[in-house]
Amino acid sequence: MRIDRRRAAVLLAALVLLLAVAVTSLAVGAQAIPPAEIWQAFTAYAGTDEHVIVRGIRVPRTVLGICVGAALGTAGTLVQTLTRNPLAEPGILGVTSGAGFAIVLGALLGLADSAAGQLGLAFAGAVLASVAVYAVGSTSPLRLVLTGVALSAVLAGISLGIRLLVPDVFDRHRFWAVGALAGHEQQPLTPALVTIGVALAGAVAITRPLNAMVLGDEVAKALGGHVTRTRLGVLVLVTLLAGAATAAAGPIAFLGLMVPHLARRVAGASIPWLMAYTMVLGPILLLVSDIAARVLLPTGEVPVAVVTAFLGAPVLIWAVRSRGMVRS
Repeated sequence: MRIDRRRAAVLLAALVLLLAVAVTSLAVGAQAIPPAEIWQAFTAYAGTDEHVIVRGIRVPRTVLGICVGAALGTAGTLVQTLTRNPLAEPGILGVTSGAGFAIVLGALLGLADSAAGQLGLAFAGAVLASVAVYAVGSTSPLRLVLTGVALSAVLAGISLGIRLLVPDVFDRHRFWAVGALAGHEQQPLTPALVTIGVALAGAVAITRPLNAMVLGDEVAKALGGHVTRTRLGVLVLVTLLAGAATAAAGPIAFLGLMVPHLARRVAGASIPWLMAYTMVLGPILLLVSDIAARVLLPTGEVPVAVVTAFLGAPVLIWAVRSRGMVRS
């Protein structure tokens, strides 16, 4: 009971921090806007430049960051729990690259001109990539990671080649391809965000059977769990979360790797608590990275995927060294 109270207190503190980070995201940018002006943009809208920036640009960007951060963090937690591999995440396992490659290929064929089209292509690419990686590398955790990294590199190279050889594809997708929250404010994001919301609800619902699977397949079966059904459910949820997040904001790697490691320090072995922390810490980390991306350069913005990669690479090295994953 004392442990649950401590976990609840930490979760409440994380929610307060998320609120503070979201307000900061509304205030910080090329033009700094004071909190009082932000409040008036919602309560006494006057059509000033500050109000237009807040409601037309920064609110959609912040909402997108919250949803994508929760989606990628939750997808990473699901993948790591299912594979019992602390190095697993949608980007490393090729799911994100598969979704991105499908969107680029669809743009080349004229199939990615709408939000619904991008979402469908992202799902198809994520499914095919996850099936291919699992079919080749399922015999060991290390092989699974190496297969995912190899497939990600191949798909990223082909995608880059298409964008360089076909200028129209490059022009339409140069902002999306680098992974950023900027530039999506005026796009119809409702299909992707609704999909993320439904998948997050599914992730909450699957925590109890997944909690039993952590003890082993035999124990889960003895407790009345359906192992095959749970595995299939996790794969579907990861595909929905990673595919929708990639369709909405482009490929953002390492977030799904970092967030579960941070959440696990407080949640321990409890999957329900781990999922709750993940859904809060993911948006916090992505919004903080996006805020940093706005202020790092005086002449412009850095894509948020660059910041998350900069933060995620040391976490990956730490995870490999601390858990002894250098052996097959």
